[in-house]
Amino acid sequence: MKKNPTLLCLGIALLIGTATLPGCEKPALNNSTATSTAPGTKTRTTASTAAPQITSFVHPGVLNTQASLDLVGGQVNSGDPTRSASYQKVLDFINSHTYPTSFYSTVVVGSNGQTSPSKTQIRNDAELCYALALRWAKTGHSEYATQAIGILNGWAYTFQNYALLNSSTNPNQPDLEASWTTPTFVAAAEIIRYYTVNGQGSGWAPADITQFENYLNNVKNNYINNTPNYNNNWDASMSYARMAIGIFLNSTTVYQNGYNALLNYLPIVINSDGTLPELCGRQDCVHFQYSLTAFAYAAELARVQGDNSLWSANNNLISAGYDFQWAAYNQTTGCNYCTMSSPVYPGVEVAYNVLQTSSLQNLRALDAPLGVPNDNTFLGFTTYTHFNVPGL
Repeated sequence: MKKNPTLLCLGIALLIGTATLPGCEKPALNNSTATSTAPGTKTRTTASTAAPQITSFVHPGVLNTQASLDLVGGQVNSGDPTRSASYQKVLDFINSHTYPTSFYSTVVVGSNGQTSPSKTQIRNDAELCYALALRWAKTGHSEYATQAIGILNGWAYTFQNYALLNSSTNPNQPDLEASWTTPTFVAAAEIIRYYTVNGQGSGWAPADITQFENYLNNVKNNYINNTPNYNNNWDASMSYARMAIGIFLNSTTVYQNGYNALLNYLPIVINSDGTLPELCGRQDCVHFQYSLTAFAYAAELARVQGDNSLWSANNNLISAGYDFQWAAYNQTTGCNYCTMSSPVYPGVEVAYNVLQTSSLQNLRALDAPLGVPNDNTFLGFTTYTHFNVPGL
């Protein structure tokens, strides 16, 4: 049901092959070892590095900082052609999407590409909110902050729950959907709450911030934390989402739980040689990129918070995973589901800014400047926010 608040998606087939199997349990996240029981693979034990404890957070701290937003916005305002071309992706998205005037109390989700108006809207609105927050940071025009606040408040005050589209929908599909849209809302909210233009904030009211925190706790406690152990992009997305939420909530516990989960799943989802079984198992060029994007974004969250270790964890496993992606685009993996014209997910740009490998350079060059994913799963505009941004 739609109702006014008080104040896109083309679905991708998401039903994992074992999605309906009962008895999936999450592995212990704080042990020194983690056992992989991914369907169709041999059980193996992988070492897990102890996560460094964080005591306080940098804000804004979800992929962007005050300094990085000052830099890229200033470059556009100064007429830098490369940054301006990437910023145009932000404007293109805003101009091609209708600003919402009402929101859904229940978001209905389906599996295997099945969608609904509410699922389309929440994905679109998350990206639009983030784009508006970036536009405000670049221009300093309060109208864009007000529009972003309207979307944040609209969902925070209206959303109550997720529902399944039909009997064929994976019962856990809401967990994955929440893991995708929530961090994008959080990235926007971090800018709106903490970024300042000439010392002036956005004016987001404390009561509204509290309500947004209530929304985050709702989707975290009732959906994201219930993500089943599929040992694939579901778990990677869950880990990233919990880290992002922890930063906004200023909760070291929530952040650390996500961090520990990521350390656990990284060597399970990406093999020691860099291969990602999802490419062959899912038989598409999308799902393994979900995993890489979530890992890259999570590693960048930690780096913004002063911890670079996730980028090099497990012998540079994220970098090896992107080498595998480039091999997949060259069709040398044995599973030829990618081509040079396949979409490149925007985690590539974030990873390239840190790792600077030839594989990542080649991948970003295929689609740069990068906008949003064609299914609105993860936040976009990373060429604008991350290409050649030093010291982020």
